[in-house]
Amino acid sequence: MTETQSIAQPPPAPHIPVPQAEEVYRSVLEATELPRIIRVTDNLYAAAFSLMKLLPARYIIDRAEAAGVLTPGTPVIETSSGTFGLGLAMVCRLRGYPLTIVGDSAIDDDLRNRLQLLGARVELVEDHGAPGGIQGARLARIAELQQEFPESFVPGQYDNPANPAAYAMVGDLVTRTLGEVDCLVGPVGSGGSTCGLAASLRLRKPSLHLVGVDTHGSIIFGPAEGRRVLRGLGSSIIPGNVEHAAYDEVHWVSPAEAFHATHELYRENGLFMGPTSGASFQVASWWAQRNPYSTTLMVLPDEGYRYQSTVYSSSWLDESGIVPVANTDGPHVIEHPDEAGDTWSRLIWARRSYGSVTGRELPA
Repeated sequence: MTETQSIAQPPPAPHIPVPQAEEVYRSVLEATELPRIIRVTDNLYAAAFSLMKLLPARYIIDRAEAAGVLTPGTPVIETSSGTFGLGLAMVCRLRGYPLTIVGDSAIDDDLRNRLQLLGARVELVEDHGAPGGIQGARLARIAELQQEFPESFVPGQYDNPANPAAYAMVGDLVTRTLGEVDCLVGPVGSGGSTCGLAASLRLRKPSLHLVGVDTHGSIIFGPAEGRRVLRGLGSSIIPGNVEHAAYDEVHWVSPAEAFHATHELYRENGLFMGPTSGASFQVASWWAQRNPYSTTLMVLPDEGYRYQSTVYSSSWLDESGIVPVANTDGPHVIEHPDEAGDTWSRLIWARRSYGSVTGRELPA
């Protein structure tokens, strides 16, 4: 090769800027507690949480510390068989509070292991037919432990107003991201997320339409208590944080319908979420399709990894006798909660009180 000859050189690689993080989070709590706002269809958006209950757990602990009722080393005792317990365990581990979780058989082995790895003591109770069902039994055990450890702190997710107040942060995020929201759809368990987020969003748009999603066997909106296969929403007690007069309509969905919607949410949108998210998607997608000029936001409370051996497992579904199936007819419109039956039902609640809708007083 002569000096005048040259070897062809590849063109220089284009400059690709490396994305920079907007901020460095101070802890995993801060990095995890808020949802991603995701556009699903033209007018349907998701507030998709990795672990929604982490937010109220952290907020309740913050408020207790600020009030001086929670000091270093104070035992924390709470009832939970799901994600509130997990969120609380993360907070207590990072801040050094010994934690006891009183739950039931809904705490699967994987969840129990995660709680214990975070240092929580897990105590399971059974339903002996007492008033309030399994949640009543859990609350009764909490009361016993409070007597045994009078210096302890009980977050009380069902009745603590700091639970719904925590979701003002989510309301601010939604408003900055989407502006006004016309309809909010979310599963109802403790009442914190739907009531708290609706209250925040209604500061900007008072006419916001709130749709609560419940399941058969729950007593929150009035039907007789029964067995709840679809856990994570609904309740065998009526939490104090459920503000009935905040809801414009209520839907009851069955496990088969919600499980199908959970699978559909993943298949069609890549959102790998839990069954309460599936229930929310089932109702929200129906509502958004029928109100194409309205902006609909659905709450998706947690990811699906906890449910890989159940809701996402064909063998578990077969053993449970559940065949996930779409309800293509939509909800059956009812006039009273007692008419909810065992398939998808819809009641126009119209921001009325529990008593005015059901004709009964709230249980003591």
